[in-house]
Amino acid sequence: MGGQILTISHAAKAFGGNEVLKDISLGVSKGDVLAIIGPSGSGKSTLLRCATLLETFDSGTMRYGDLAVIEDGRYAPNDVLHQVRSRFGLVFQNFNLFPHLSALDNITLALRRVQGKGRAEAESIASGLLERMGLAGREGAYPCELSGGQQQRVSIARALALRPQILFFDEPTSALDPELTGEILKVIRDLAAIHMTMVIVTHEIGFARNVADRVIFMAGGVIVEEGRPEDVIDNPSNDRTRAFLRNLDRK
Repeated sequence: MGGQILTISHAAKAFGGNEVLKDISLGVSKGDVLAIIGPSGSGKSTLLRCATLLETFDSGTMRYGDLAVIEDGRYAPNDVLHQVRSRFGLVFQNFNLFPHLSALDNITLALRRVQGKGRAEAESIASGLLERMGLAGREGAYPCELSGGQQQRVSIARALALRPQILFFDEPTSALDPELTGEILKVIRDLAAIHMTMVIVTHEIGFARNVADRVIFMAGGVIVEEGRPEDVIDNPSNDRTRAFLRNLDRK
């Protein structure tokens, strides 16, 4: 739908002698919704952690638009990485909210510290996002007073507050009871409807089929298959993809 926001080329990552990512190449353009699926241990979450600078690639290239993060195995200086971090948001599986801060303060913290906004402006932005997430009136609630689904919606609001160009989700429903999963999937669907650029690591295959423009299937640290959901999920061309989806159907 637009220019390339994220480009990864021939990236690799190992922990000790264990090659977790091998020759990974992908691109995400403005407005894309990319779902990454695959078995446990396939490298999905490591790829997401490297893309969000929580881990480092050992080799390859990664760019956020005009900013080179890593080229020829060498990372950019910290001032460039600081600019890069302002371009993405990350929603963790376990919410990662500060337990001693209210829902409102969890969102305003980064607005004030990272973007230097005053308290009144930060609280106005945070209140608007909480209302959008269906949490109006819960501004003063602490994480322990919120359900898992509500905590995850606060964490999504926190990620959106900084107006990132791209939003990453790492198994956003894996820590939730099944009845709470639907409310988070609806939030992500609503974001897709307004063309928010997203990369979603998920085990919810039906959700990936319904919301993603493109699906990547990973196994053994490589991208095995990539394409439209109706191709990768409903009519996979690779035996490994077919076996994975067959096993899911049996569960």
